Amino acid sequence: MSDLLIIIPAYNEEANIERVVDRLTEEFPQFDYVVVNDGSRDKTGEICKRRHYNYLDLPVNLGLSGGFQAGIRYACQKGYSYAIQFDGDGQHRPEYIGPMKNKMDEGYDIVIGSRFMEEKKIGSMRMLGSNLIEFAIRLTTKTVIKDPTSGMRMFNRRMIEEFSRELNYGPEPDTISYLLKQGAKVAEVPVVMDERICGASYLTPINASRYMIQMLVSILFIQNFRKRDKA
Repeated sequence: MSDLLIIIPAYNEEANIERVVDRLTEEFPQFDYVVVNDGSRDKTGEICKRRHYNYLDLPVNLGLSGGFQAGIRYACQKGYSYAIQFDGDGQHRPEYIGPMKNKMDEGYDIVIGSRFMEEKKIGSMRMLGSNLIEFAIRLTTKTVIKDPTSGMRMFNRRMIEEFSRELNYGPEPDTISYLLKQGAKVAEVPVVMDERICGASYLTPINASRYMIQMLVSILFIQNFRKRDKA
């Protein structure tokens, strides 16, 4: 058993999940993984069962937050010291897991795989949204997070335990902002991410705009009223 668990939330990823898991098991067998089949309507669950993957099969679609929390609770119950959120669509590269773990061992609670540490963010609506969320986090926490919307995030044991018991802890920038204000130490490691090869992303222009607005409102206003369970 590894001390690190790769959590792979997957919703309708029949076209990608084999490629993602097979690369992990073949090239990075030192790490454990769990696929969280989040009530998929396609053959994602059938593939996991047929290929004897390690997976959790959620009966209904809970969304990214619910799927991630199922995985983080699994990590907590199994005693893992590290857990990393890893996309089921093939965009995240596993060769960065080791460097992120090394960075965490310097004393950080959360390590983010950042696409933008060494390049300027320009152009698209996604870049605009990321820049605005970065500004909101810097304004409210005085901390610069270059890639706040990155879904490649690693958590230490303390964060695993906290995420597993807090129902309102989504794997999103507003939670990172909140935890920063509570004293969590967050670092970034430069990574390269691939484009989705198959399937469709839920982040359409409309959804991306809605997401950006929700995150800004949450970071700038709602997080001020959250209370942290110290247990």
